[in-house]
Amino acid sequence: MVGASSKSHLEITRMPPADPLPSPANSPVVVGYLAALVMTAAATVLAVSVDLGVTIPNLSLIFVVPVVIAGASFGLGPSLCAAILGALAYNFFLTEPRYSLAVSDPANVWAIALLFVVGLVVSSVAFTSGRRATDAASLRRQTTVLQGFSRDIVAADKPEAIVSLTSEVLAGVFEVPAVVMLVTDDAVSVKQIVGAVELQDAELGAALSSLAAQTAVRAGIYPAVTSRFDFWPVVTARGQSAVIGLAFDPAERPSKPEMLVDIVRGVLELALDRQLSPAGGNARSAG
Repeated sequence: MVGASSKSHLEITRMPPADPLPSPANSPVVVGYLAALVMTAAATVLAVSVDLGVTIPNLSLIFVVPVVIAGASFGLGPSLCAAILGALAYNFFLTEPRYSLAVSDPANVWAIALLFVVGLVVSSVAFTSGRRATDAASLRRQTTVLQGFSRDIVAADKPEAIVSLTSEVLAGVFEVPAVVMLVTDDAVSVKQIVGAVELQDAELGAALSSLAAQTAVRAGIYPAVTSRFDFWPVVTARGQSAVIGLAFDPAERPSKPEMLVDIVRGVLELALDRQLSPAGGNARSAG
């Protein structure tokens, strides 16, 4: 029994949660735009090099490649950025007069406009395809974690172990810091936080308010105006109270986290009730 509990703990903690407050230099958004700039610069160098040696029709299509890669890898914003930069680079370096944004040939105006439109369409398609692939991979990972949680929670023989497993699973599913607290007589009796955050007094008050009102409390909204955590109350059939919280990045908050949260809440309720049931107590005594 102890070995099974330790094994599940190690398996879950291999998936570290993301920091909800990344520094601007490390932000995936910034990285995406920098990547779009670098890829467009590389495409420009390639196009100019080819143009100096060989006359190739539709040379502007080279600038579509960064759009596709940026859309599939980094999202719609960097992809649109690559489309705009590509159109400007094509105009500046490859149309007459060179090294100017002025266009002397009306045919080149249409070529630049067409390149930009193609970039917009391709960026939208690439972004949609990339998002679907990402969502599918995320769903598979979340399903695997939840299946393991429902299996491993059976091996947890103490409330502390249940709380620890639940917090780790929440952090693994959503990839954000998570907290789970057991509440007894309006005070926190067991608390487990996963992630590089500390629970502030105002956030603790918001968690207890969520439990008292029996309703979810969202970060940034009264009574959790200064809270980084969304909180959900948990009350079992046998009267055990708990609160779970997730510190989402406001820019990347899932549209409906309640769907997965409710699954974890349900398993947590059953596990806590099992601890309080006579059968559960007898099983632990026998062990």
